[in-house]
Amino acid sequence: MSASSPVKPARSVCVFCGSRHGTRAAYTNDAQATGQMLARRSWRLVYGAGDVGLMGEVARAAQEAGAETFGVIPEHLFRLEVGKRDLNTFIVTENMHERKKVMHMNSDAVVVLPGGAGSLDEFYEVLTWRQIGLHEKPIYLLNTGGYWNPLLALNDHVVAEGFASASLLDMVQVIDTVEALETALDTAFS
Repeated sequence: MSASSPVKPARSVCVFCGSRHGTRAAYTNDAQATGQMLARRSWRLVYGAGDVGLMGEVARAAQEAGAETFGVIPEHLFRLEVGKRDLNTFIVTENMHERKKVMHMNSDAVVVLPGGAGSLDEFYEVLTWRQIGLHEKPIYLLNTGGYWNPLLALNDHVVAEGFASASLLDMVQVIDTVEALETALDTAFS
């Protein structure tokens, strides 16, 4: 008799976010609410496997609420980001590029919470992949307290200056609340 394989979650959501908490409590609150929302919907969290900053907040909230968790961390960040080994799936990669690729391949949608240069890198990589036709997964910016407004202005500028077509702007949905994010994901997954 062979062992049965675990039941795959209905959907997996890749969450990119900061390895720091940022200056506003709203960032932490939305990170925790995102983890809880994923669990409530039985969606798997795919994230950077860190136990610090907003990353840790999303993962702990998701775990405590019963979500399946899938973390991916590169070797060189294991100590800096305090690799969270108590996840359902924990993968260590050789580098950042491989990390992003594994995270993206194992998700059905991408959500970007507030974060720094790493989150921007992750966002623009999946946006670029979508722009050149490598995927059609939905991409959401959780715009907590208007955090992403300067980024949105930059994207508008890129289009206005002729470096991308206006279709680039349609490849990203800007969401202001976790409740609206849940509705958007539910619509995308149905």
